[in-house]
Amino acid sequence: MNYLLGLTKSFRFFYAFLKYRIFIILGASVFVGILDGFGLAMIVPLLEVVDKGGEVEGDELGSLSFVLDFLRALNLPMEVSTIVVVLLLFFILKGVFKYLEGFFRVTYQQKFMRMIRDQNADMFCYYKYSDFVLSDAGRIQNTFSAEVLRVNQAFQTYFLSAQALIMISVYLGLAFGVNPLFALLVSIGGLATNVLFKRIYKQTKVLSRQLSNEANSFHGILMQMVNNFKYLKSTSSIVPYTGKLKQQIKEIERVQKRLGILDSILQAAREPLIILVVAGVIFIQVNLYGDSLGSIILSLLFLYRALSFVMAMQKQWNGFLGHSGALDQMVEFRDELRNSQESFGEVVVDKFSRDIELRNVSFSYDDLTVLKGVDLTIEKNESIAVVGESGSGKTTLINILCGLIRPSFGTISLDGNNYEGLYLPSLQKRIGYITQEPVIFSDTIFNNVTFWSKKTPEILFRFQEALKKASIYDFVKSLKNTEETILGTSGINLSGGQKQRLSIARELFKNVDILILDEATSALDTETEKEIQASIDVLRGEYTLIVVAHRLSTIRNVDRVLLLSEGEIKEQGTFDELYIDSERFKRMVSSQNY
Repeated sequence: MNYLLGLTKSFRFFYAFLKYRIFIILGASVFVGILDGFGLAMIVPLLEVVDKGGEVEGDELGSLSFVLDFLRALNLPMEVSTIVVVLLLFFILKGVFKYLEGFFRVTYQQKFMRMIRDQNADMFCYYKYSDFVLSDAGRIQNTFSAEVLRVNQAFQTYFLSAQALIMISVYLGLAFGVNPLFALLVSIGGLATNVLFKRIYKQTKVLSRQLSNEANSFHGILMQMVNNFKYLKSTSSIVPYTGKLKQQIKEIERVQKRLGILDSILQAAREPLIILVVAGVIFIQVNLYGDSLGSIILSLLFLYRALSFVMAMQKQWNGFLGHSGALDQMVEFRDELRNSQESFGEVVVDKFSRDIELRNVSFSYDDLTVLKGVDLTIEKNESIAVVGESGSGKTTLINILCGLIRPSFGTISLDGNNYEGLYLPSLQKRIGYITQEPVIFSDTIFNNVTFWSKKTPEILFRFQEALKKASIYDFVKSLKNTEETILGTSGINLSGGQKQRLSIARELFKNVDILILDEATSALDTETEKEIQASIDVLRGEYTLIVVAHRLSTIRNVDRVLLLSEGEIKEQGTFDELYIDSERFKRMVSSQNY
């Protein structure tokens, strides 16, 4: 019963992707079993002809005698050559359908894998940022990589198990048609042996789920090790952290070992038990009921085929259970993504023309209010700095401007169009975003800046113009491989200033209207900071600049400074106006020895 429930539940998941193709795979298996059964049935009349000669009666074929009746209707002689040709024909046809079954299964398995990867990627692409920041990064990475491969194995073992069940049904039907009592007794014995494996199946499913959880933890620890490698290495903390990683590896090994032992028990015990059942039933049939060996042998052939597929089904089903944890996790992960999809309006933003307006905007995390009644208008090509202490709401304000999160209360609009009605990806294409930690991909400089655009004359021109605006053109040209220079992980071979300039060049290449710099120079030394600031100052008036600044020396030349405190814009004005009129701002400037 659990087996059938498991088949049904998983069937719905696979059917959602493959639809009618599932029945093509399973249908081919039915024909394989039937053709194989008809071919085996020909062995009995063949033996009868060889042993007795003359006309074949075919009584021992039971309900399968219709095959011989069909041959007689064609006026074919019931001799060795005829029966051998028919037997050969059945097995040739069986081979054809066996190939088709394997071809369709492999083809649709690859289609299934592509579809699940594509859909996961699409849903992750539109995963709400507010939900993403609360998610487990290790689980996401593990589900996208290792768990997808385990789902692939679950697919394969599921269909091999389902096909084995079909073959069992076909061969049992043939066996019942030849000798019902013999088939019934063997079937009862086979079901009895399956009860012994029920506990093993249950433990396997539990361990499979545990393996997925341990793998999630491993990937989470590994990601943190990679992301914090410099710190761990420089402080010699990498040794104890590696110990933590190795301990997680041991946990995975322990679970996998237990799964392997359970599978070994199944492999070792399955065949002896089945042979015991068959031997016992033959003894009962011959000694108690006096049945002829002919019908018993043919029924036994079918039952042996069925029992061999019982063994195959048990093996494949246990293999499926071993990967079912990945399937369960994939379903949960996809449900989580599906329930956290962004919703967009229909108004496409082609250009930022006039202003961005925030009216009475508030935002809260649970019971914590981060922004309170913010009213703000940002004019096109205006340069604005946002300053304030940690926790004042600067990052939340930027996230709302970018459309990453939506206000809990109030409205935000672009050129008079409420964000709720905008197709946000089109808005976000108009925004360049530069963070404190520059985003550098392990690829060429050209691909980092152009985001893997084709190297056409037009793209090359835009690429070089972006480098010049970001004041890094001369550096790139001085390199041996120029724009084809490969940058290491996170741009490890570049200085902080060079990484920031490349980040700026990427945003400028996109032909954006709004450029956001989120504490983009706070991690740089003073000299490099001045160089980057000079590059940014050149862009004033050409782009709408929004600068989140910790070092106040970098915002001296902006058009307006917003001073945030406790989620509210307490004061605003030019740098000089605030320095004169605001004691709070003056203290902030003085504390940095500006």
